[in-house]
Amino acid sequence: MSSNNHTDSEQPALQSSTKDFEKALLDENHQNYFFKLYVAGMTPKSQRAITNLHMICETHLQGHYELEVIDIYQQPLLAKQDQVIAVPTLIKQLPLPLRKFIGDLSRTELILAGLEIIKKPL
Repeated sequence: MSSNNHTDSEQPALQSSTKDFEKALLDENHQNYFFKLYVAGMTPKSQRAITNLHMICETHLQGHYELEVIDIYQQPLLAKQDQVIAVPTLIKQLPLPLRKFIGDLSRTELILAGLEIIKKPL
């Protein structure tokens, strides 16, 4: 009998560790994004920006992003600190370089290209 034979109890452990390794490799290939979205209350434009950003993130960055929504009426000092001059404004803080986008984020392909998630459209 060869010593290379695996018992049935060793197979699940091997499969589990392989899946864990593959998951870790996938996670390593995905960058984590950190966004701040500045809005002015719950205006229709602010709500569209929030909805559009959630759609972009869930479609293209599943589980690899953090989003902080900041109402400039409630936290005006944060807006001043980040030099926000119009709302809605999206700030991509990570990964570098920092990028800012103004508007309701409805031009999905341009936003994705600006975030460097996809290549720029021609």
